[in-house]
Amino acid sequence: MAMSLLQDITEALLHMAFPHICEGCGSDILPVKASLCAHCFTSLPETNFHFHPANPVERIFWGRLPVACATSLYYFTKESLVQRLMHQFKYRSNKELGYFLGTLMGHSLSASNRFGHVDALVPLPLFPAKEKKRGYNQATVLCEGIAEVMGKPVLNDVVARAVATDTQTKKGRVERWHNINGSFALTRPAAVTGKHLLLVDDVITTGASLEACGRELARVQNTELSIATLCFSAH
Repeated sequence: MAMSLLQDITEALLHMAFPHICEGCGSDILPVKASLCAHCFTSLPETNFHFHPANPVERIFWGRLPVACATSLYYFTKESLVQRLMHQFKYRSNKELGYFLGTLMGHSLSASNRFGHVDALVPLPLFPAKEKKRGYNQATVLCEGIAEVMGKPVLNDVVARAVATDTQTKKGRVERWHNINGSFALTRPAAVTGKHLLLVDDVITTGASLEACGRELARVQNTELSIATLCFSAH
């Protein structure tokens, strides 16, 4: 009882000294270590794909890439809470939010026995100049959050973005594939030999970038591949 009261007082004092607000709605009623208030957290549009084989993410790769399991945590739509969070994470340097979202991914993956055999996490790489400009790779931040929950190593240097590509945002499926094909290169194949890898990115639309990177990883002997993204966009 006394310990709980002391913790409440400590959190209140920390909140007064360092104002802490919800990244979704701006409310200041949320736990010190959380990035979202209870209302925004329960409003996130979960897909529950991680529980279901042949889900829409897995079907993207049918006939294109051998994938053991694939999932996305949330649906992405324009002018939504998820889009606001993604904007804060990717373009407003909010790495803390990204790490928090990564832990949510980790909890969802851990809740499904379909991802229990993953050996290591591989963030989809950015071209070095783009990563330097942004200051970080958003996929790496998500992996770090996942790793905290799942206890898996993050392999940052096993595959690289060897060619700079145009933005994929306004391209169709075929254009995206031609834009990205051949853009990735293995750098340490021995580090992934015989491992079940979880390739991670922030959002999937057509899957062109993940497919191109996954093809490079799948070239390594006895390597198994699964895929997880924070968001799934149907458009």
